[in-house]
Amino acid sequence: MKRYSILIVMVVLLGYGSEAQNGFNIPFSQYGIGSSDLPYCHPNAYKMGGIVYTRASRNMVNPFNPASYAAVEEESFVFDIGVNIQSSVLRNDAKSQTDADGNVAYLTVAFPVTKWWKMSAGILPYSTVNYESTQMHYDPLTLSDVKTIYAGNGGVTQMYWGSGFNIGKRLSLGFNLNYINGSITRAITYDFQGRDSTYCINSRRQKDTYVNNLLVDVGVQYRQPLGERHTLHLGATCRMPRHMGLADEAMVYTYYATGGAEYLFDTIFPQRGTEGSFTSGLHQPLTVGVGIALERNDRWEVAADGYYAPYSGVRYEENPDYNIFGTSALREEPNWRLALGGEWKGTMDAGSYWRRIGISAGVYYNSGRLALEVAGQHYRLDEIGGGVGISLPMRKGRSVLNLAVGYSSFGSSDLLRRDCVTVGVTVGSCERWFVKRKYN
Repeated sequence: MKRYSILIVMVVLLGYGSEAQNGFNIPFSQYGIGSSDLPYCHPNAYKMGGIVYTRASRNMVNPFNPASYAAVEEESFVFDIGVNIQSSVLRNDAKSQTDADGNVAYLTVAFPVTKWWKMSAGILPYSTVNYESTQMHYDPLTLSDVKTIYAGNGGVTQMYWGSGFNIGKRLSLGFNLNYINGSITRAITYDFQGRDSTYCINSRRQKDTYVNNLLVDVGVQYRQPLGERHTLHLGATCRMPRHMGLADEAMVYTYYATGGAEYLFDTIFPQRGTEGSFTSGLHQPLTVGVGIALERNDRWEVAADGYYAPYSGVRYEENPDYNIFGTSALREEPNWRLALGGEWKGTMDAGSYWRRIGISAGVYYNSGRLALEVAGQHYRLDEIGGGVGISLPMRKGRSVLNLAVGYSSFGSSDLLRRDCVTVGVTVGSCERWFVKRKYN
């Protein structure tokens, strides 16, 4: 019966869509296929400042290094879920805006197949598109004020299936097959404020983008004992490069509004007898992450992570034959990240519950996450942040409740800066599902 339950959980994972996407107003999400908070959307990552490449646990699933799945115990089934609540402040030199939201951060499972082969599946947000801004200007040709509205919504979800393999007692290898899927709608609306529509009429440019692609990660973890008390952990991951296609559908049209409703007036694109659908490009660069950690007797650990990619995330390139929104302000910059973190793991076999509680903290610096060319000025928008967390063991230490608080500051006040505080809760349930009872 419990084996069938695994299949049910996996079906739920596959059916879980983009409902977990963030509802913030994120102006920077208008570029590419949206704004991504990976790995900082994961409370177990930001509670140590983004340390992910060396981490492995029997009661936690770490999708950022698939080699970590090998740490799942032979007779256990791990169910790991996290929830985030965020408060964000957007500000520039002139004004600020405060927003708040909550969502499901991730949902993952892991279980053994054999003694040396462990498997995992899960879902987490890959990118989010949610923005709306308005600009006013005077058009001397029509002698009218024009309100230009930039708006977009949607996002991309990452669903993965992966495996981790124990190669001897010290080495683990793993891979993830990541299916990214979602839809994004963007529009620019030109709303003429004058009453006379004889020489001017409202118009809109709209494009729907459909993402449906596969990405591959590989990972490795190695453990080297240093005497009787200490262990050196090494970890590395690599996301393989890939050139992909995605589907775009666009429409440019004029319309008039009356009585609170909009009515189509004329279609400019696609022209009669042509299609408004076309294929654009999506390019994943080779990305590399490495980590090192020193652990003492399962009591405490200090760790450092590094990450590098030629540019942040996947690069979206609109088909050059269909330039719907004009030239993008997005510019490519090398993206690299450094993180430092530490954790006091507590004493799992201690008689006192308070001595079994774990405490963690860390900081990170993310450079080149986004680069823009605005009004002739070049902006390289970096991010700094950190977090703290506490781990509360449950059920004699096999399952754990994690509470985490993270802070991040992204962008520049000269252009736009986002300060965000995130509170996360995760539950890692580690149950023995595959033990045969000797007595009824």
